[in-house]
Amino acid sequence: MKEYKLLSWPDLPAEFRRTGFRRLLSDLSQRHISESSLLKRDGVKPAEVRALLQFLASRNVLEVRTAAPTAGRWRPDFAGWFRRLTA
Repeated sequence: MKEYKLLSWPDLPAEFRRTGFRRLLSDLSQRHISESSLLKRDGVKPAEVRALLQFLASRNVLEVRTAAPTAGRWRPDFAGWFRRLTA
């Protein structure tokens, strides 16, 4: 899975000058974010998100990296924690 981060704010064409796109750009400027997370945002259709990503990539203002694989859900080890606490 790929993650994206905005390197600099581009001049947006008229088709991307809506509040939903500005929110996406704000999120992208703060941290790396996956395409699936971007697709879940309200106010922007999935096809529009992909079009925005293509536009940003064509302007070379988008950093793309492969996301680190997740090992699964994190489960706290309460028994081990309690043993260490009482030792």
